[in-house]
Amino acid sequence: MAMEKKSPLHLMVLTALFGAMIFAVTAYILHIPTPATGGYIHLGDALVYLAASMLPWPNAVAAAAIGEALSDALTGSVVYALPTLVIKSAMALCFTSAGARILTKRNALACIPAGLICVAGYYLTEAFLLHSFIAPVAEIPGNVVQASASAAVYLLFGRAFDRAKMKARLQSL
Repeated sequence: MAMEKKSPLHLMVLTALFGAMIFAVTAYILHIPTPATGGYIHLGDALVYLAASMLPWPNAVAAAAIGEALSDALTGSVVYALPTLVIKSAMALCFTSAGARILTKRNALACIPAGLICVAGYYLTEAFLLHSFIAPVAEIPGNVVQASASAAVYLLFGRAFDRAKMKARLQSL
């Protein structure tokens, strides 16, 4: 049975679970502050990619936006919450939940535009906040590391989850 045919309550629960996992990983697991801008490096984007590969796009966008923005709001980076909501939503839209597998060729390649959206989105956010197009350049390497590490974790977990047929198991709940 396709995920889109599940009851609204089933999708709401899965969306909330993904949002909570995204929040927890972003806020507390390998959360590395970047003092220059008040932001931080994290691996929450890997869960954004997983959610976007398993849930219909509106639910994936909601989980990504709420989980990541809530993390900013509750970990001292509240100024980033609204931009994060927009950036992470756009990143989730790069992936598809169509098909029986998480790690399709399209989803593997989607890590590239999602990473570019992350780097460009936060560069523009910091340029606006700092009133400078020069100062945020210092944060680009950290954002590239975050995007690359999240892509690597997504690819590893996506492959493992596909071998364990996690998407089919999730859909059969």
